[in-house]
Amino acid sequence: MSGARWPRFAAMLLAAAVVAVVAGCATDATSPAGSAAAPGERAATSVIPRAEVETEQRRRARIRLELAANYYQQGNYNVALEELRRALEVDPGYAAAYGVLGLVYRDLGDRARAEESFQRGLRLSPDDPELNNNYGWFLCQAGKERESLDYFARALKDPLYATPAKPLHNAGICSLRIGDEAAAESYFQRAFQVDPGNPVAMYNLSELYLKRGDLARARFHAQRLLAGFDPTAQILWLALRVEHARGDRDGEASLAAQLRRRFPDSPEAGLLAAGRFGG
Repeated sequence: MSGARWPRFAAMLLAAAVVAVVAGCATDATSPAGSAAAPGERAATSVIPRAEVETEQRRRARIRLELAANYYQQGNYNVALEELRRALEVDPGYAAAYGVLGLVYRDLGDRARAEESFQRGLRLSPDDPELNNNYGWFLCQAGKERESLDYFARALKDPLYATPAKPLHNAGICSLRIGDEAAAESYFQRAFQVDPGNPVAMYNLSELYLKRGDLARARFHAQRLLAGFDPTAQILWLALRVEHARGDRDGEASLAAQLRRRFPDSPEAGLLAAGRFGG
């Protein structure tokens, strides 16, 4: 896959995969591409754990944190920051609050405060898988891809982590950014194994196999994407290029018609019109 194409689609998938930040919720990042995306590249919003034995102080802080997380998902950053301030006033040792604070500052473009917030959270809870995953993605976005892989690995050390596909596909994306396709393939395969409905893994595996000429496996993942999600222009273009490479003109024509009809002004429709199937 071309270096210019995969980050844009991966970012759209990840933005569409914002996890509900509520106590006890551990929804995985498998929302279909093309669903309503929240502002910014939100790889994996921290899940707020509910402790089995919760102090009154922590309960009050958690309620504020849940409110902050909801405002964050809505893109209402000012109110989210105010709720986080109140949560940390109640419970200054609440690691999860610093994790969400890092996400807010990251989306606001304040990398210094995001870094500080993630680091404070990790000092309080160094083994927290969501904190490690989110900080790893922050580092990857900041151009520190190799460093980010260590934090994804730390997230995966927790055998009770409910959503291991997230750090796995994040590690795959960051490996692609440094040109390590072998490592990326391994990460995406592992993500697909633990979550066969993971769109980030399927899309990138299909692209990798198409580039390699392994058309059977490229088609397998492209067809699963088509069957499992409302197709975006990116998914249709991927599947179309697979059929083009296979020489299936009927399949190619059907996908081309869908792409032109549903996304006539998309860059992919432009590539189709120009006959640039390697794009």
